[in-house]
Amino acid sequence: MAVQTVQKTTLAREQDVTQNWYVVDADSEIVGRLASRIATVLMGKHKPIYTAHVDCGDFVVVLNCDKIRFSGKKLAHAENPNFTKKMARKEYDRYTGYPGGRRVETGAELIETNPTKILHEAVRRMLPKNKLGRKMLRKLKLYAGTNHPHQAQQPQNLPEWV
Repeated sequence: MAVQTVQKTTLAREQDVTQNWYVVDADSEIVGRLASRIATVLMGKHKPIYTAHVDCGDFVVVLNCDKIRFSGKKLAHAENPNFTKKMARKEYDRYTGYPGGRRVETGAELIETNPTKILHEAVRRMLPKNKLGRKMLRKLKLYAGTNHPHQAQQPQNLPEWV
């Protein structure tokens, strides 16, 4: 008597996906490591029903984006205790669209002017470069302080295994 096993592949449909809310504290977290965890949750790769062409991901609220750090040797800094050598060297480019319109900001300048942009750019560059990637990025909520307006969604802490 032979035992037959049934192997069945299931594809998630958008109406079957339930989206949860997670909150994570970025205080003293390294940018790249935290961004890869967040990108995994936004894409839904942490779920068994992951389907590449369907938005299976969850919402992520990140607090204390101004206290994030880069890897590397710490340097003495008057205002930022997490200031590292890599933060001083890391460059973020953008183009205005005009000839000679290249603008360059370092990580140290960016964390003083717009601290959420460092993590936003790191996560954006890890997501797919298409409409679905832009839809996933809209589920990322970044805040420089400890307060956020998403208490009504009752976000849970981001699990350690993600």
